[in-house]
Amino acid sequence: MTSADERGLIGGFHAVMSAIEKDRGLARIWLASGRRDGRADALRAAAADRGIEIVSADMAALDAMLADVRHQGCIAERALAREKRESDLLDLLAAAERPWVLALDQVQDPHNLGACLRSAAAAGVTAVIAPRKRAAGLTAAVRKVAAGAAERIAFVPVTNLTRAIARLQDEGFWAVGLDGTAELSIYDSDLPERLVLVAGGEEKGIRALTARQCDALVSIPMAGDIESLNVSVATGVALFEALRQRRLATQG
Repeated sequence: MTSADERGLIGGFHAVMSAIEKDRGLARIWLASGRRDGRADALRAAAADRGIEIVSADMAALDAMLADVRHQGCIAERALAREKRESDLLDLLAAAERPWVLALDQVQDPHNLGACLRSAAAAGVTAVIAPRKRAAGLTAAVRKVAAGAAERIAFVPVTNLTRAIARLQDEGFWAVGLDGTAELSIYDSDLPERLVLVAGGEEKGIRALTARQCDALVSIPMAGDIESLNVSVATGVALFEALRQRRLATQG
């Protein structure tokens, strides 16, 4: 049986209206049969403006769809994100005004991938690339942790991460890898505009082959005797340092 998380179901008038207003890519909305009041009418009008299908259903059917949610006779289904094709990556980047990329080297924990996607979307990253094998993919668990970010950022599995980074370098991008042993602090580095930020997996960080492909390696300074951060935390710190530098560049 397909779970509500896997179908991308949300319930309640406030949650559904918010998803419409924020253009969260709703596929359809179910309303309780015969529901006619101010909230229902406002939701119908908003859905019509977005071209979202509305389906009538009895309360028993709605209860069965979201048994543990107080849905108030209103349920919506999000159009779930799909992984992008590697062949479309360069076109995706060319369409962006100031493209930059997050590359994840064998991040295998779905919770870490979901958190990385959420941070990447919040920082305005154009695309996230990751190996197709020995790495987490865009699963229901990842989407849940990403809290909507998986629908707002391009996730691109690639056959070979090193080759994918090399192709981006041929297009004028610079690859900067996070490495806890690097002497250069990320705060003392001038991160490039066309950036590929490379973060490693949970156990060993970025692989040696990936590190050699990078144009530079940087570290996040640690206070005390903590040696490293969780990959999603380190990625978030680095992404927002990159965002800070990008904003300063536009102000200069």
